[in-house]
Amino acid sequence: MNSPLSYMALQVGTLYKLDERGRLLCSNEPGDPPAPRFFLGRTPEGNIWRVRYDLPDSLAAELERLCRAEPVVAEFSAPPVGYDAIRAVLEEHAPLGDEYRGPCYRFPDQLPAPDGRAVAVTADNSDVLLPHFPWLVKAVSHMPIAAALEDGRAVAACWCSRLAERACEAGVETVPGHQRRGYAAAAVGLWGQLVQASGRLPLYSTEWGNLASQGVARRLGLIMYGEDFSLG
Repeated sequence: MNSPLSYMALQVGTLYKLDERGRLLCSNEPGDPPAPRFFLGRTPEGNIWRVRYDLPDSLAAELERLCRAEPVVAEFSAPPVGYDAIRAVLEEHAPLGDEYRGPCYRFPDQLPAPDGRAVAVTADNSDVLLPHFPWLVKAVSHMPIAAALEDGRAVAACWCSRLAERACEAGVETVPGHQRRGYAAAAVGLWGQLVQASGRLPLYSTEWGNLASQGVARRLGLIMYGEDFSLG
């Protein structure tokens, strides 16, 4: 399952809950927060797009037309060709909300050897989270979590920001003052191995403006398979 297009389809089903038509119902997070009105995933093999369930059919059809005209490319730093037109169509329907654009990555089958500063967090050692990540303690029982430690305390953590049957999307955070020391990469690398061991596929994505997060992906040898673009 190394096809970029298949990974993008997997990511859509990990980030969001979909209805029987493949439309976006809500984000796949606790509390079912609203999904964006539009999602476009671009890969070198083709593009995938989804619209929210409550968009009028006429609006969905216009977005479909624009997406079918979107060229398939292998370089994603520039916005989609239809970027302005997509925004204009959505803005006619309602004011634009949050926008997200950035690269998405898969993990290689073989990750680098775990950094010695990273540990798998379980019920037996979850106290390492208490100083900086107390809100993660309750999640230890139902998802893989990895933490990078300094003086016995987690200063970076990686968890499943979206958890689905076949894949998990990484969430990662580093305590201020501890960035650029490799802690995030240590936590993300071990988290990826824990997810793989659980039988799921680990996924990682970030925004184009988040250079530190892209640096984590490079450090771990993650493989970019495309770009996410969403508009609220």
